[in-house]
Amino acid sequence: MEDPYKVLGVDKAASASDIKKAYYKLAKKYHPDINKEEGAEKKFHDIQGAYEILSDAEKKQQYDQFGAAAFDASGNPQGSPFGQGNPFGQGSPFGGGGFQGGFGGINFEDLFGGAFGGSARGGRRGAGSSYVQEFQGDNVEVLKQLSFKESLFGVQNAKVDYQVWDTCGTCHASGLKPGAKKSTCSACGGTGATNHYLQGGFQMSSQCMNCGGSGVTINASDACTTCHGEGVVSSQKTTEVDLPPGLAQGMKLRVSGEGDAPRATSGPGVKLYKGDLIIRLAVKDDPRFKRDGINIIYNAEIPYTTAALGGTVEVPTVDGPTVRIRVPSGTETGTKVSISNKGFPVRNKLDHRGNLDVVFKVKIPKPTTPAQKALLEALADQLEDPQAKRSAEWKPASGDQSKDNATDNSQHHNKFLDFLKDAADKFMKKPDDKN
Repeated sequence: MEDPYKVLGVDKAASASDIKKAYYKLAKKYHPDINKEEGAEKKFHDIQGAYEILSDAEKKQQYDQFGAAAFDASGNPQGSPFGQGNPFGQGSPFGGGGFQGGFGGINFEDLFGGAFGGSARGGRRGAGSSYVQEFQGDNVEVLKQLSFKESLFGVQNAKVDYQVWDTCGTCHASGLKPGAKKSTCSACGGTGATNHYLQGGFQMSSQCMNCGGSGVTINASDACTTCHGEGVVSSQKTTEVDLPPGLAQGMKLRVSGEGDAPRATSGPGVKLYKGDLIIRLAVKDDPRFKRDGINIIYNAEIPYTTAALGGTVEVPTVDGPTVRIRVPSGTETGTKVSISNKGFPVRNKLDHRGNLDVVFKVKIPKPTTPAQKALLEALADQLEDPQAKRSAEWKPASGDQSKDNATDNSQHHNKFLDFLKDAADKFMKKPDDKN
C-alpha cells in the first residue's frame, strides 16, 4: 500500500480543502479519457484509493496512528466487514475498482465537466429530458491606476477598458446561421455523456468531449460566419464604474456580469451566465504624501532658526488649499503636528476622516559667508557651547584686544564679533540688572 500523502502530494498538516484540491488536480490529469499514457489508469486508481483514506476522518486518523498496517491490501481498515465477502468484489468498491456518479461527496459530472470541452465551468441540473445545462463564463481581471488624490476621494464614472469574450451580435450566442439547426452529437447519441469501463467491471460516466455535454453539434456549413459556431467573439469593451473613496493599493472591486461570456452556444435547456469583471487597483506614489492607515504623512523641512525660535509654516493638503500651522520654539526633527479630518475616510465616509500628520525635519544650514559664520560662532559663545568649532580670528569680546599681528580682514572680523557679543550681552541682560 502506497503512502496516500505521497500519492496526492500533500503533507500530514494539509487541510481537507487542500487534500480535495490536490485530488481534483491529479484526477483530471490521470483520467483515462485524457491521459492515454501507459500506467495512467493505475495511477488514477491509486489516486482514488489515497483520497478515499484521507477524505475520511476516521480512516485518516487510523493511517496517521498505525500507518499501512491499519489497512488490508484493498485499502480497508483491518477487521472491516467489507474486507471479506464484499458483494462488490475484492476489497472496497472504491479502493481498487471504479465508480459511477458521486463518491466522497464529489459530483464527478461537475468535476470533469471542464476537462471534456465546452465551457471552463458547466453543470447539469435535473434528469431525463428536462435537465438544464448551465455554463458560466470566466472572470476578467484588469488593472486600474489611480492617483493618490483619486484613491482618497474616489472617482465617479471611471472608465475601464479591457478585452473580453462577448456574446456574438450576429447569432446571439446560438452559433448558427439564420434558419439553421444543430445536429445530434454522433459521439454520445445526444445524451451529452460517454461511459468509461474501468478495471473491476465498474463504469464511470463523464461529459462528452465532442459536444461538451450539450448532446448537439453544429456542422461547419450551418455555423455562424461571425463567430464560426462558437457563440462568442473577442471584443474591446469599456465599462464605467463608480470607485468609492478610501481605496488602497491592491484592492479589488467586482462588477457582476461584465466578464467573459461562456464559450458555449445557447439553445433549449441551456442557461448562459457571464463571468465578473475584477478591477485591481494600483495607486501611484505621490512625491509629497505617504499613506499610513487612515492618516496621511507629510514631511516638512524647516530652517534651524524657525525650529529654534518658533514660527509658522504653510503645508499642502491633498484637498488642495494649504494650511498654516504653528511651529513651537525648540522643535526637533521628528516632532509631529496633526491636522484633523485631512486624512483618508473611515469606512468610505468623507465626513469622517483621519489626520494629516506633519512631521518636521530641521535643516541645519552651512554658513557660506563670513557674516553667517560669525553669527553662529557668537551664538555658540552665548549658549556656552565649548564643542563648537571657532575660526582662528574668534576671541571673546572681553579678551585680549591686541591686533598687532592681525590682518585688516581679521581686524574687521573681530570688530564684528565684538559688536555681536556686546549686542547679545545687552539683549540677554535682565531688565532689573543695573549693570
